[in-house]
Amino acid sequence: MRREEELERIEQSIKACKRCELWKTRTNPVAGAGSLSARILFVGEAPGYYEDLKGEPFVGKAGKVLDELLASIELQRNDVYIANVLKCRPPGNRNPATEEIRACTPYLDAQLEIIQPEIIATLGNFSLAYIFDKFGLKKDKISRIHGKVFTVSTIAGIKIKKIIPLYHPAVATYNPNMKGALIEDFKVLKKGF
Repeated sequence: MRREEELERIEQSIKACKRCELWKTRTNPVAGAGSLSARILFVGEAPGYYEDLKGEPFVGKAGKVLDELLASIELQRNDVYIANVLKCRPPGNRNPATEEIRACTPYLDAQLEIIQPEIIATLGNFSLAYIFDKFGLKKDKISRIHGKVFTVSTIAGIKIKKIIPLYHPAVATYNPNMKGALIEDFKVLKKGF
């Protein structure tokens, strides 16, 4: 019950947040969703148009791809936890700004501390950059390190064991040929747990 209460407290803070200017243009902040005892926590970039409307992560086209990828390794959304670096949609789906990331990531850090997943799966470049910096890993292009397993040790109370960078599921909506790479990377993810 304590995890639920702590995540509820964070969710309320996110709903009231005015740490950056994104609160002025959002419809709904997107705290995160999934199992509070998840072994895998996915970290995306930021909510998109449909996520902002519904207040839930990955509910648009990229969310459908993510659901298919999870099913390919016999998982469902309620088996994992899904969060984003930013909790509010940047206007026009532009890239997150540095000051927005700095303002918003304490919420992600708190989610990681509460859930204590064994694996963090980063989805795309912005989550890769933040998580790799946080855990002291050397960043590289996603095209070079996607699907590789990085072993890490506890940092700031977070007992993560592995970080696996993945392409963002949206890549398959723009380039259907990328779906094969995503499926292969998810097989690596399955071996990790």
